[in-house]
Amino acid sequence: MTVQENTEPKLKKMTGSKRGRVKAVSSGLCRDLALLDALASDEARARGGLGVTQLTQLVQRDKSQVSRALRALEEMNLVERDADTRQYRLGWRLFGLAARVGNTRLLQIAPGVMRVLVNQLGESVHLCVLEGNQVLTVHTEAPKHHLRATGWIGRTMPGYCSSAGRVLLLDMSLDEIEQRFAGVQFEQMGPGQIVHSARDLHEQVLIARELGYAPVREEFEPELVGVSAPVRDYRGVVIAALNVSAPQFRLGDHLDEAGRLTASAATRLSQELGWTAPDR
Repeated sequence: MTVQENTEPKLKKMTGSKRGRVKAVSSGLCRDLALLDALASDEARARGGLGVTQLTQLVQRDKSQVSRALRALEEMNLVERDADTRQYRLGWRLFGLAARVGNTRLLQIAPGVMRVLVNQLGESVHLCVLEGNQVLTVHTEAPKHHLRATGWIGRTMPGYCSSAGRVLLLDMSLDEIEQRFAGVQFEQMGPGQIVHSARDLHEQVLIARELGYAPVREEFEPELVGVSAPVRDYRGVVIAALNVSAPQFRLGDHLDEAGRLTASAATRLSQELGWTAPDR
């Protein structure tokens, strides 16, 4: 018997054992994910959590297995148990992980969606976030001939006179907007500016909420028009805005069409982040 013949069966045995361990770990992970998925369901959110019996029925596993898995998940702060109701809900650590992954995933996925919109409109597309009461541009995709489009990255602008600001404030009440803009002087930025107070801003937010996008005409600076649409995360929270800005002579006559296309792109991006659009 050669050396190769002597070692071959042993190698096969080790490989088979390793496969078994991987399969067991994978099966355990799938079962844990099924529990987390059940705790993220509409039923669990409506009830404020689910008990062991309910979870056992949902995941179709033995009650003792479910109890052990929940205790392990609780030790890692991935789920938490209410001391009074004895029901389980998703834990703070899971939300922390999801938030960090969501931000990373946003920056990973957004460029591809933005490039499609660039090709549709022939204009630069910006990804913006809210920083206090200012709008900050964090990423730009532009047609090849727009050499200066990336100059917006890292630049802030007042939230009250920009279309991005209005959709980033989309779910805020008048009181919340007044608090965020307390002490802000609503200075005249462009000749078309129609927002001069927090109440004016809230009225424009309501219009954007109805349309699904926010259009502006020469409110930030002369001859500049733009549209923005909200990007939502898996919770349905507005975390960013897709913005298209261009000179009036290029985009002014097609602003509503650009708004609808931008809203469609923002919806696709939101869905890739885990958001499910409600039935209208």
